[in-house]
Amino acid sequence: MGRRGGGRGRPLPPPPLLRLPLLLVPLLLLLLPPPPADGLFVTDYFTRTPRKLSPFRSFASIELFHFHIPEDTVIAVWNLITFKEQGGTFGDQCPDRSITVYFRSGAPSVINPLHTHFPSDTAVPGSFALTLTWTLPNRTTGVFNITSPLPGDWFLAAHLPKDEGKISVKGLYEECQYLFQPQLIVQRLVNIAVLYPGYVTEQSMAPHNRSCLYKVFVPSYTSRVLVEVLRCRGAEGCPLWLRMRAKAPPLHNSTALDCREHAPCQLALDLPFWQHWYYVLVERHPGAPGTVSFQITVLLTDCSRPSLARPPFLPSSASMNMPHSFGSAGGMVLGDSPPPTSPNSTKRPLPISSTMPATERCWPIRPTLRNELDTFSVHFYIFFGPNVSVPPDRPAVFVINLLPVLDSGGVLNLELRLNVSSLCGENVTVFGCLNHEVPLTSSDNASVTCETESLAGFLLSVNATASLSRLRIPYPQTGSWYLSLRSLCATEHGFEPCTNVTAEVYLRVYLSPCINDCGIYGQCKLLRTNNYLYAACECKAGWNGWGCTDNAEAFTYGFQLLSTLLLCLSNVMFVPPVAIAVRSHYLLEAAVYIFTMFFSTFYHACDQPGIVVFCIMDYDVLQFCDFLGSLMSVWVTVIAMARLQPVVKQVLYLLGAMLLSMALQMDRHGLWNLLGPSLFALGIMAIAWTARSIRRRHCYPPTWKRWAFYLCPGALIAVAAVLLYAFVETEENYFYIHSIWHLLIAGSVGFLLPPRAKPSGRLGPLPRRKGCGYQLCVNEQEELGLVDPAVASINSICTS
Repeated sequence: MGRRGGGRGRPLPPPPLLRLPLLLVPLLLLLLPPPPADGLFVTDYFTRTPRKLSPFRSFASIELFHFHIPEDTVIAVWNLITFKEQGGTFGDQCPDRSITVYFRSGAPSVINPLHTHFPSDTAVPGSFALTLTWTLPNRTTGVFNITSPLPGDWFLAAHLPKDEGKISVKGLYEECQYLFQPQLIVQRLVNIAVLYPGYVTEQSMAPHNRSCLYKVFVPSYTSRVLVEVLRCRGAEGCPLWLRMRAKAPPLHNSTALDCREHAPCQLALDLPFWQHWYYVLVERHPGAPGTVSFQITVLLTDCSRPSLARPPFLPSSASMNMPHSFGSAGGMVLGDSPPPTSPNSTKRPLPISSTMPATERCWPIRPTLRNELDTFSVHFYIFFGPNVSVPPDRPAVFVINLLPVLDSGGVLNLELRLNVSSLCGENVTVFGCLNHEVPLTSSDNASVTCETESLAGFLLSVNATASLSRLRIPYPQTGSWYLSLRSLCATEHGFEPCTNVTAEVYLRVYLSPCINDCGIYGQCKLLRTNNYLYAACECKAGWNGWGCTDNAEAFTYGFQLLSTLLLCLSNVMFVPPVAIAVRSHYLLEAAVYIFTMFFSTFYHACDQPGIVVFCIMDYDVLQFCDFLGSLMSVWVTVIAMARLQPVVKQVLYLLGAMLLSMALQMDRHGLWNLLGPSLFALGIMAIAWTARSIRRRHCYPPTWKRWAFYLCPGALIAVAAVLLYAFVETEENYFYIHSIWHLLIAGSVGFLLPPRAKPSGRLGPLPRRKGCGYQLCVNEQEELGLVDPAVASINSICTS
């Protein structure tokens, strides 16, 4: 019989005790730090169904939860509820096992709790991690709060620590289950004041107000954001702090400026994220008395027109949508219409200075064509590509758009291959910078970094020596990814701009479910949590890692071959029971043993985790036949030991085959599939033996030799096999423990199979032979040779 293991079940319904009472929501919020600004707040509450956690083996064994945090959220609190369950009740006797929870914004966490090696050229994004410990015998609660979280998708991943990999029989005992239920409470600000570029907003901060929060939308092709506080008047000069942050309200470590020490009070941010809100926080110094009045304005620099700010009434370049134009495919465009008036503040246009310093010039961005082949199988094609020409005087910039939610569960792959013949003998290196949400094209031509104070990207390079470079990003964040290619020549003084050399690069960008399809020692699985799809590798044969490339604990080829041979050749032990059955005229039983031996051999040849695998038919068919043959072997052996009438025995054989097939189709790994037929057959045998003992008035089987040399050894061998199968077998010792199981089960059949039945001493009627139209006189006793033929006529029976 093959291995038995439980699959991942459906989410359990939430018990009533696990629903967070509404009275606890304000209590949790009272424990939180104060929000960054005053205003009107709205509280939202989200919960998820409890799910059973599994020990970590790969990312396919974790439980993933998907949340969405709305915009303008200032505080997010996760209430993490974990409880034990055993047999439908709280598991007070279950051992305490730590639970690790991971948090990440935009995409699932790329975790590595076993500290395995990642495949080469793989970028590993970071995430938050939290370990829960038990505070009560059967449940525990943890709280994880984030101030000013990033809006959008958030993912939680939870798992138990790795165990020894014990293979348990389903239903043998009440298993301890650890269930995890996350709940999310968010507080968000409403009616945040919007700053419009080129307009001045006047504000008066009362003594009881600590801060004022604003937001401004930054369209595409913006190279600089400048926030300035004007005409600040207070009791102690300008006692204000100016903070700015993208996507969410500022934190204490966000970009900040003390207006008391800087005049004018201007906070500039280069290379802002495109198509996102930027939040500006004007905060009063602690202890500053009185009312503070000030004016605030925002100026955006359009990098498609260097040295110019965006005019408030002229259409910006973001309104254009052409492949090589300076524009975006959509989004909010500021400056196309005058802003609405607000009764609480005054807005007026600010004169535009033509001498505003320009930090960067942006280049035309070439779009990519999206071709969806399958789930997480997307190719991005370049117009007039895939060969890309990189001129020496300017970079080549491309945009790759990943769809929200749909594309974050796969792997983003990027490949650069340099055409060495296009270098004309020059020592040219082509650098590529892959950045999220904004392209990074440094004005310093000799710079080879893809990072700034606020941006972090991925660097690739190819040259004549190393003409191929790859980058893999598992679970990438969605949105726009920008690839900037530029060519530099290596000299004695470092890298310098090349002259009259246009490098040619082959560019390939695609989305795949797993890294290299998990290789030959792994299987790429498509997983689902609610409506979210993601893919992960499930490794085998001792291989580990995100792409099943870590061979620190891998099985050698010799070990794989040995385990396959042991599991397959151990079924040869069924040859002696087949010979005994044939010799004893148990032909039906012998056919069942042959069936079991054949399908068990080829099932285990197909069930191997490594590369020593041989499948003669579909795996599911082989597994079903192996399980059916094993159960039928037990069934026919015990029924044969009962020594029933031939008709009754054949009916039971046929009935057992049909019922066992039905049971295996319903639940192939259940305990009662093995225990139920065995107990039923033993009950029939016990009834038959008891009736025979009563009728004969002595114990059955009658001889002590039968008990001492056959029944007792066979029963002990069978019990030892069951104990090994149920309590000793693990993932590590499976190949030899299960082989011993084959030997013991086959050996017990050879001992327990009863000997050939002796002919009965009571003679039954002989068949009547018919003649051809005449009477045939037959003397039964004469036919049996029991009387003298001379006196046989008086007892003759005439038949026609």
